[in-house]
Amino acid sequence: MSEMDRTPRMRLRPVPPPSHIDKLRRLLWGIVEATLYRWSPVPLHGWRRLLLRLFGAQVGAGSHPYPSARIWAPWNLKMGDRSCLGPLSICYTVGWVRLGADAVVSQGAHLCAATHDHRDPAFPLIVGDIEVGAGAWVAADAFVGPGVAIGERAVVGARAVVVKDVEASRVVVGNPARPVGVRENATTTSR
Repeated sequence: MSEMDRTPRMRLRPVPPPSHIDKLRRLLWGIVEATLYRWSPVPLHGWRRLLLRLFGAQVGAGSHPYPSARIWAPWNLKMGDRSCLGPLSICYTVGWVRLGADAVVSQGAHLCAATHDHRDPAFPLIVGDIEVGAGAWVAADAFVGPGVAIGERAVVGARAVVVKDVEASRVVVGNPARPVGVRENATTTSR
């Protein structure tokens, strides 16, 4: 059983208004992100891992958070070993966002763990955790909505819009995303 299969996930749920502590934490992270994080040279992934960990993120060894990756609340982020948040990606971590080992979120992709309940006149914020399984790839400019699980080794094609779970090893494309194939296991180690 994979880590993703063991992790209990709730679907969309309401969120209480932020406390003063939450607001202060977001302010401090905003300052650090805009300066020490964003202005760091691209190869300094270790430095950005350290900053994320200082703000409560669980960041695995060898992960690659790029300096232009936007992370809303690092304390709701878990990056597995060697995972990647690519350039200009957006990680709206109102709810948990978990990347499995070797998962890749490419440039410009948007992982959005919150939305609003449009059926309620009060328009409350609701969240849903996002999981990107080990070895999965969310390609350039793709959108992954709240409460979605991307299975291990699955591929979300460029500019796809994913609002439903994607099975392991599935390849999905389009808006809304639809399955178009299965990712075969790699049998060669040469590059």
